[in-house]
Amino acid sequence: MPSKSPLVIGHRGAPGYRPEHSRSSYELALAMGVDAVEPDVVATKDGVLVVRHENEISGTTNVAEHPEFADRKTTKRIDGQAQTGWFTEDFTWAELSTLRVRERLPEVRAVSASFDDSQGILRLRDLLDIVRAGSAEHAREIGVVLEVKHATYFASIDLDLVPLIERELHESGWANGDRPLIIESFEPTVLGELRARGIAASYIYLIEASGRPYDRVVAEGKQALTYKATVSPAGLDGLVGQVDGISVSKKMLLAHGNTIIKDAHARGLQVFTWTCRPENMFLSAEFRSAGAREAHGDYEAEWGVIAGQGIDGVFVDHPDLGVAFFRS
Repeated sequence: MPSKSPLVIGHRGAPGYRPEHSRSSYELALAMGVDAVEPDVVATKDGVLVVRHENEISGTTNVAEHPEFADRKTTKRIDGQAQTGWFTEDFTWAELSTLRVRERLPEVRAVSASFDDSQGILRLRDLLDIVRAGSAEHAREIGVVLEVKHATYFASIDLDLVPLIERELHESGWANGDRPLIIESFEPTVLGELRARGIAASYIYLIEASGRPYDRVVAEGKQALTYKATVSPAGLDGLVGQVDGISVSKKMLLAHGNTIIKDAHARGLQVFTWTCRPENMFLSAEFRSAGAREAHGDYEAEWGVIAGQGIDGVFVDHPDLGVAFFRS
């Protein structure tokens, strides 16, 4: 990964300006100077890795307007939560490729929504090719932060993501350390499995502000270590040698008296945070402006609190703002 600190990572590309995970979202992020971009990966029925924030796609595609797919709408339990909609694992790649992507929050990001229905879904392979081409075009090393989504769920329906990811990374030239790669997940089991396969990457454990990782809940029930306990000194001790770092909800870093970054650094672990966004609806209350929820608040003050703690990487939805602030 580029040696700049903190790394500025285009979260799903540049979704402040273009529909998330679209080609134009990623290409804009690369042009705006990010150090890396972050695709989320899920699988199709025929084992193709596609770039979507979730396997449920009604909020980010036009699937509901395809009458030929009306009977695919269903309710499932994903990571213990009931969800209703259309799911990638019920479609072949050929079918998904007929869909077009849309802005998830059109009422907040109207500019992005103006690009609705103009682009198709990307495969992981497409994204890796975009980053490779962008690195050449912009004459700088650009990395990929690959988030593995719902690994335990997919394994339970005989779509194990581990061999699919391993094959894709090898075939595309991203598995051997020649290109900067980080692999992250909210489920630590899949990180260990991919690491055991010899994929050359940094491995980052994603941490929610509350709850427990689903893979550990399946294995251990209520005995599973909470995310909050994981970032305690004792919890961090248990991560040494297992992962290279953690990526925590920014809520945890903005909490009064937290010492997460200091404690992690003392153990040789990196710390990233998600997600730095400028709009009022995403800012902590003390940093919001008097405007509507889509208006920008005093995001620089919030981001300054995070930067001042010595953060190693930040995920941003507006790469131009992120690069300007964290590089200043």
